[in-house]
Amino acid sequence: MPLLFILIASLLAPSVGVPWQKTAKDLVEEGQKLLRDGDVEQALARFKDAVAAAPDLFDAQYGAGRAFDLVGDYRAAREHLERAIKLASEDARNQALSAMGISYAFEARADDAARYYQRVFDAQILADDRPNASATANAIGRIYLESGNLRKAEQWYRTGYETGKKVSQQPADAMALVEMRWRNAMGRFAARRGDRKAALAHAREAKAQLDAGGNEGQQPFYPYLLGYIAFYSRDYRGAVAELAQGDQTDPFVLGLTAQAYEKLGDKAKAHEFYTKVMASPAHSINAAFARPRARAFLSRSAR
Repeated sequence: MPLLFILIASLLAPSVGVPWQKTAKDLVEEGQKLLRDGDVEQALARFKDAVAAAPDLFDAQYGAGRAFDLVGDYRAAREHLERAIKLASEDARNQALSAMGISYAFEARADDAARYYQRVFDAQILADDRPNASATANAIGRIYLESGNLRKAEQWYRTGYETGKKVSQQPADAMALVEMRWRNAMGRFAARRGDRKAALAHAREAKAQLDAGGNEGQQPFYPYLLGYIAFYSRDYRGAVAELAQGDQTDPFVLGLTAQAYEKLGDKAKAHEFYTKVMASPAHSINAAFARPRARAFLSRSAR
């Protein structure tokens, strides 16, 4: 066969299974889909290939950082997320900074997480975006709360509450949401401090704000709050019952349910719910305070 014909045929041959012929954007899209489907390991492989192909592509660095967090390699995650912050457009910078804050939350390093979220908060205040600034302050408060620093947690939740109340000409449902989130936080504080009576009083106030209407999408947070109060009141059966009415795709709800089963001595049910935590591809504060505990439990169980 003539050499020229062989060369032409090789150039026209299909490139199935040849990853280096895919563009970095193709690899990122594949990684994002795999991540949505819960295949974290394969998603990470795609993002790593994308980074190798295009080190200055924001989406590749951002995707790799999030995926490394989910597999528990936090140092590598932060290297990629720091790079993503530097590469981010103005529109994406807060997204990247928040992801870095979440990365530190995976290790309950609340002060480090707060440094990055503070930058988001300051930018939102500068842009007079008080609704989102309020949510960011609440996120910082949440990280401090779940990391065990109740003093700083309350300071930031109060900042979120006061920032939210300063939004001018808010509709009634938006004001109710600000109040509900404040009562929800205060209920969790009281529960962590062992004051069940005060916690339940705050829960009733949170429910009243929900019942006022306009925030139907927030309804799952009420059984979560009751389950949280029950758990920290050492009513583990009550916690399981309440949390079962919450969002069963939320890794924190699943993780708290697993912890309650652990306290009840039901290792099989704990294993079931920790496995559900690990199946979630969420890169969020809720995942940050559920996934490491789930990984540790399942690792012990496998020995």
